[in-house]
Amino acid sequence: MASRKLLLGLSAGRRLRSRTQQLFWAANLPEATPSRSLAAAAAAAQQSGGSPAALLFASRAISTTRPATQSAGDAPGPSAVDPKLIMPEDQFHKIADETIHDLLEKLEEYGDSILMDGFDIDYGNQVLTLRLGDLGTYVVNKQTPNRQIWLSSPVSGPSRFDWDASTNSWIYKRTGANLVQLLEKEISELCGTPAELS
Repeated sequence: MASRKLLLGLSAGRRLRSRTQQLFWAANLPEATPSRSLAAAAAAAQQSGGSPAALLFASRAISTTRPATQSAGDAPGPSAVDPKLIMPEDQFHKIADETIHDLLEKLEEYGDSILMDGFDIDYGNQVLTLRLGDLGTYVVNKQTPNRQIWLSSPVSGPSRFDWDASTNSWIYKRTGANLVQLLEKEISELCGTPAELS
């Protein structure tokens, strides 16, 4: 009985090795891998008697799909971000700081004029926080890597504003909303008194 199990085990092992070699040493290996260097390594390993499994686990670059080919007439797509279009960091800080400081001054004046309980404005660590008591809290801050101003609103939720040089304003690209106009509208509606922040 033990010899029969041993015999079955040996024949199963041979079949597995044979199938493994067929799988890894298939003729289309260069097409099934993301790089020609892996195919060259596979050919060298086969000639030197190396283990296909060792090559598989050492490579970490196995793909079952063929690499996409580009026809001669196709132009490559644009990169995610064109470095020439990114606003210089010092210019971003100048414009964003001016905007946030203008908002701070206008909101302080607005708060003094309405005398609302719970109205509190704070600016620290480059974050402008406007508390409107039970009505909610606004947070305005700079996001330097993205060259954006981010707004968290109790009314409209989070928004990311990009500088639009043609209108000299911060615009939310998804909706086309202007940062200052959005704040004026929402704060006026929440507080019941028109807010002029521009």
